[in-house]
Amino acid sequence: MHNKDKQILQIALPSILSNITVPLLGLVDVAIVGHLGAASYIGAIAVGGMLFNIIYWIFGFLRMGTSGMTSQALGKRDLPEAVRLLIRSMSIGLLIAICLILLQVPIRQLAISFIQPSTEVAHLATRYFHICIWGAPAILGLYSLTGWYIGMQNSHIPMLIAITQNIVNILASLCFVYLGGMKVEGVALGTLIAQYTSIIMGLVLWIHRYGKLRKYIHLSSDKLLWAKTAMLRFFQVNRDIFLRTLCLVSVTLFFTSAGASQGEIILAVNTLLMQLFTVFSY
Repeated sequence: MHNKDKQILQIALPSILSNITVPLLGLVDVAIVGHLGAASYIGAIAVGGMLFNIIYWIFGFLRMGTSGMTSQALGKRDLPEAVRLLIRSMSIGLLIAICLILLQVPIRQLAISFIQPSTEVAHLATRYFHICIWGAPAILGLYSLTGWYIGMQNSHIPMLIAITQNIVNILASLCFVYLGGMKVEGVALGTLIAQYTSIIMGLVLWIHRYGKLRKYIHLSSDKLLWAKTAMLRFFQVNRDIFLRTLCLVSVTLFFTSAGASQGEIILAVNTLLMQLFTVFSY
């Protein structure tokens, strides 16, 4: 095996393992609420999870776009620009997250009115949504950080973060539901704790592994960081990714809405099918 092939595998294999862990988060939530004794619990996770899939997938360009542009900066040995890309991407992600939190009520009302689930599912999904929405800063920040790590040809750290996130999510959700006697709220809190654990771990590992790059943060003036040409390039690169993701999530939205219109049982069964489809996709 050539050295180039080995280098590609060193980057690709951890990324593959990280991707495999992604659908496990949804599977764990469904598996836990599936033992609570009512299809409405699975339906609530389906509706709530679908809302966050739409919200977060739409802004998945924070990861993919950041990865591509960071790799270009690394190839040119332009480390100050690589650092600016991380700050720029995480700042945009934080701004989007704040907007999502401020607009959480109209977003939830619009989604519920479009999907039209049963009264019980809508009630449980609302409780799930209003807890998990506070994880938006962590998730969008982690998108930027993960994309930056991959762009720097370091896919091992994202793999460790993804594995840790799953372990924390499983343990926290099980504790809240089975030890704390909580229902959907316990699953939501477990997910929220796992999300913030991941972003904190990602930042700590960045300081440990790339602490020497902190000097470029102080050298990056606001003029360079928010330069019009740099911002235009950032959004132009991510425009097509955004539109592509929008088309994908519209299919998921239709599938969930169609299942909800046929009752809690059909919605629960469709949720299980979608989870299997997600596993096969990754």
